[in-house]
Amino acid sequence: MVTKKRYDNRFKAQISLEAIKEQRTVSEIANEYGVHPTQITQWKKIVLQELPDIFGKKREKDQRDSEAREDELYRQIGQLKVELDWLKKKSGIAS
Repeated sequence: MVTKKRYDNRFKAQISLEAIKEQRTVSEIANEYGVHPTQITQWKKIVLQELPDIFGKKREKDQRDSEAREDELYRQIGQLKVELDWLKKKSGIAS
């Protein structure tokens, strides 16, 4: 029975990066790391397809985090305003 080899993400990234640099052939990289050349080509293709989205995802995440923080701050401001109005009413201070 043949079992599939599992490679961790760092290993895949390292090999993909070497393939993208094109300082050595895919065959040379495959021989050094013991990975089939076709597999290296597939990893390289995946990296090149996903690369433009890497920076966009971070920006989108930062924007969502910023909006969530802003919503929380507005909620707190509203709560404090209600509490202040209640205290003014109870103490008899006119606004």
